[in-house]
Amino acid sequence: MRRPRKAGMASGWSPSYCVWCRCRKWPRTRRARAIVTDGIVPTLQELVGLRALVQGRRGARLGRHGVQGQALSNLRGRGMEYAESREYAQGDDARHIDWRLTARSGRTHTKLFQAERERLTLVVADTSPSLYFGTRVRFKSVQAARAGALAAWLAARDGDRIAALRGSHLEAPVPPASGPRGALRVLDALVRWYAQPPADDDGLPVALEHARRLLRPGSRLVLLADPSSIASIPAERWPALAMHHELIVLLLVDPLETSPPPKRLPFLGAHGGRIELGLDTAPVRQRWRQQFDVPLEATQAILQRQGARVMALSTVDSSDAWLSLLGRPHAVLATGAGR
Repeated sequence: MRRPRKAGMASGWSPSYCVWCRCRKWPRTRRARAIVTDGIVPTLQELVGLRALVQGRRGARLGRHGVQGQALSNLRGRGMEYAESREYAQGDDARHIDWRLTARSGRTHTKLFQAERERLTLVVADTSPSLYFGTRVRFKSVQAARAGALAAWLAARDGDRIAALRGSHLEAPVPPASGPRGALRVLDALVRWYAQPPADDDGLPVALEHARRLLRPGSRLVLLADPSSIASIPAERWPALAMHHELIVLLLVDPLETSPPPKRLPFLGAHGGRIELGLDTAPVRQRWRQQFDVPLEATQAILQRQGARVMALSTVDSSDAWLSLLGRPHAVLATGAGR
């Protein structure tokens, strides 16, 4: 008769060998894996399962890559891909004058553009250590991975090419690709990046510099970031991103940061000692607000003024709450819907 498992194994630890005779009899069960990783590190299985949340949304239509092109494009004027030049006519946009042809021919010519067939959706992942933390439901890093996975599945549904990158001088971006194949590449990267803080994280400024080289006018940029990381980005960088692309910024927050309990919180110090933080006193709560709430509100306001669609996505929010930002004509200052 098989002996029952020890009590500690129900909490999620399940060895690949028998704990009595050390023979390899007990592979890890699906349930055990879910308990170990749920809310702490993202799994490919859960990110693949999020595909169902975007498949039922309205507006998809069939195209040459399967489901394609339901999302409203951010293309300006007549499109973003050069088609040809012709002589200037009254009413043409002076910004599109073809100066080289005008100089050669002696007559003013203007450029004509056509809409690109596929839009690029680029997921930029902040991997700063402050994201690998959470007190309710899941870590902020897991919520970031889930939001990025939804962006990937949305792009696959709409026929967009999907790519992803993080702030690293060593790791190359996930190259753009269409369909489920492109989405799965991004999901695999998100699982790796958000399993633990990468040792070669070079920060959000490096990630945005890499993004600048990949983006084309009309692209959708989904930025997953801790609010503290946004502070390292000069304010003058945002208008160009928002002007030429659909810029969506998701700020990952935890309820402890935005709504601390009105009581004393115990912490373990660096040397094992017990430290209590008196959040029941007004001065401490004010300092807490200056540390978390004020920078978050300021970041949201700055991004909104620069034309971004921004949402504070809490770890207790439904991961698809940010999809409500899509299709809105202007930037929106919001917080996610409840879980």
